[in-house]
Amino acid sequence: MAKKKTAKISELNARENKGSMKPHKKETKKPEKPVKKINETPKKPMLKDMDKELRPREKFKKLGVSELEDYELLAIMLRTGIKGMSVLDFSMSILNEFKTLEDLYDATYDQLIEIKGIGPAKACELLSGFELAKKALKYRAKKEVDRVKQKSVTSPDNIIPLLRSHITDYKKEHFFVINFDVRNRYLDIETISVGTLNTSLVHPRETFKGAIKKHAHSVMVAHNHPSGDLNPSQEDINITKRLKESGKILGIELLDHIIITEDSYFSFKSENYL
Repeated sequence: MAKKKTAKISELNARENKGSMKPHKKETKKPEKPVKKINETPKKPMLKDMDKELRPREKFKKLGVSELEDYELLAIMLRTGIKGMSVLDFSMSILNEFKTLEDLYDATYDQLIEIKGIGPAKACELLSGFELAKKALKYRAKKEVDRVKQKSVTSPDNIIPLLRSHITDYKKEHFFVINFDVRNRYLDIETISVGTLNTSLVHPRETFKGAIKKHAHSVMVAHNHPSGDLNPSQEDINITKRLKESGKILGIELLDHIIITEDSYFSFKSENYL
């Protein structure tokens, strides 16, 4: 009996072991979905990533300072950008902040240090550069005044350097009146308006106001064309006629009306428009 029980137990164990040796089904893992990156912005190229000939300093050396854009000149002064922004992008953002180059030129220390990336040292450097430019312009203007005061003005050529010394931004339209004494010697120059030239801004009352005060014998008017086009517009012609007629009534002769650009000029008198 003991042998039979042992045999049955062995048989049961063998069956259990056989059942436990059945292969398990492999669990199939589902493929992971790729994670979608949201709002991924491309990295802005830094100055070192640019072609060498496009960098401001290299352009300066190759083409000259006059060929650089305003933001490139400012970038050279700034030297470095800020985190995540190249010096070129940084300089453009500063110009956008101040709207015009003239506004930046007249910025105060407090205004500059409010800009992220401009600390006390950088603000002092920029303001020192602007102040040097202002002093150079004043010196040049004074030099031209002293020169024209020495002799009678007989041609527009005599007055063009003086006019250019008073235009700080050729992108804006400036209207000037130059007053002369009875011998056509220079008395002074006045800026009547800065902006778009039209008949409402250039009124005879404003044009001849300084001439009457200074007992001027004659005047010359001048303005620049930001477009660089020297041809007079119909508005220019109408203003000239109106000023000439008003001058006759006041006894102050209109000698000429000059349209000036950075490298040339147009004289109403020389071209028989006056």
